Amino acid sequence: MMDDFGLYPREEPFDPLGVMLFKALQVIAFLFFLALLAVSPDAKDGKIDSKAEFMITLDWPDNHPDDLDLFVQDPAGNIAWYRHREAGFLTLDRDDRGGANDFIMVAGKKIASPIREEIVTLRGIVAGEYTVNVSHFVATTGEPVEANVKVQKLNPTAQVVFDNKFKLDHTGDEKTAVRFRLDAEGKVVNVDQRPKSLLETFRSSWRNGADLDPRTGVSKNTARVRRD
Repeated sequence: MMDDFGLYPREEPFDPLGVMLFKALQVIAFLFFLALLAVSPDAKDGKIDSKAEFMITLDWPDNHPDDLDLFVQDPAGNIAWYRHREAGFLTLDRDDRGGANDFIMVAGKKIASPIREEIVTLRGIVAGEYTVNVSHFVATTGEPVEANVKVQKLNPTAQVVFDNKFKLDHTGDEKTAVRFRLDAEGKVVNVDQRPKSLLETFRSSWRNGADLDPRTGVSKNTARVRRD
């Protein structure tokens, strides 16, 4: 009779399907945890951290047929460019040839890439001045091309050091986009746009009788030939 008034606690009805689903969820969660442990990279002695300190980008209008080239020189005189993609701490990560053979592979097929962009990263700090130049390697349209150069400091937080547009108007046209100076801590202490020809740096070395450029390792004969 007392149970009719709800004075005795009732036990919940047993649901075997709910119990099985709960146990299955526990097993899946445990397996997921094990999978995370398996894919987590272990700390290894001598592991190289490839993060970039600075990123320098050159871009021009999408689908443009002209070929522009980015040249970056560090304080030691090393120059990163399409024939010497790694120079000191500088790395040319993307070389864009404009409308010439600029494609990506998708499912085994060549797809024309509309993006016109070259990227150089700086993966270590050397105090001194860096020079960023752009060369108009192939002018096919006969019209000036508006290019944009941006320098970003990435660590400890992203910071735009320089961002500006300028025009190149003929094959062989070379312009200094920016020169910036770093201190020993990697802090930018000066930014200006004083012109300095990096292509003339190559020519001067060759005129002085060196068969191989000391910074690029490119011979006089092959330097006149565009990359494959």
